[in-house]
Amino acid sequence: MNILQWIRSILFSAQATVALPIIGLAYAPWAMVSKRGAYAGCRAYARWVIWTAGWMINLRCEVRGTPPTEGALVAAKHQSFLDILMIYNALPASKFIMKSQLKYAPFLGQYVTKMEFIFVDRGKRGAAITKMVAEVEAGRREAGQLVIYPQGTRSAPGTKMPYKVGAAILYEQLKQPCYPVATNAGVFWPRRGLYRRPGVAVVDFLPPIAPGLARDEFVAELEKRIETTSDALLKETGVAHLYGKD
Repeated sequence: MNILQWIRSILFSAQATVALPIIGLAYAPWAMVSKRGAYAGCRAYARWVIWTAGWMINLRCEVRGTPPTEGALVAAKHQSFLDILMIYNALPASKFIMKSQLKYAPFLGQYVTKMEFIFVDRGKRGAAITKMVAEVEAGRREAGQLVIYPQGTRSAPGTKMPYKVGAAILYEQLKQPCYPVATNAGVFWPRRGLYRRPGVAVVDFLPPIAPGLARDEFVAELEKRIETTSDALLKETGVAHLYGKD
């Protein structure tokens, strides 16, 4: 870790933090009266962070594969705040399933509430997903791409965490194709700390899993695709040895 990259990382993190309320306030009048305005404000922030990462910390963001444009389930590997921004920016009408605490975050909470994101309480995840599916099927939510993190939380690159049943429940009940998404974003933007590593952060939209698999078969296939590709993306970074993945 060189000193210059540390300085760049600190400056980048500072401006990204300041940009959140600035962009949030700029789009607030539109977002207050329109879901479209809320989506536009969040997309503006995502694009700002992605753009500034490119020239401030030499971190380029790359989306691979073909993101869905119609109704679909998106089951993504979650390593970093960066992969959230990249996935959000790649999808035309995403609705994330997120922990309930974020509902009260300044600016973010108000925006995602307006966009009808799904808030779940840890420990009550099954009930929340069942309620969400009922609302989708009743037509009270617009069609879009439902984004779930099947492991339930962020995981460090190279680590293995169990895949929970939530994604399988959605897959069974919605009867939509499921797009697995792999990433290596955690290598460059870790869960903790300010240091940002230069390189190419990738989110990879893999070929969809068609509806109709049994629950256990679906979970096994989802895990195999996401973990295999995420490990391959980790090796592309050139620092896989730091994570025990030589």
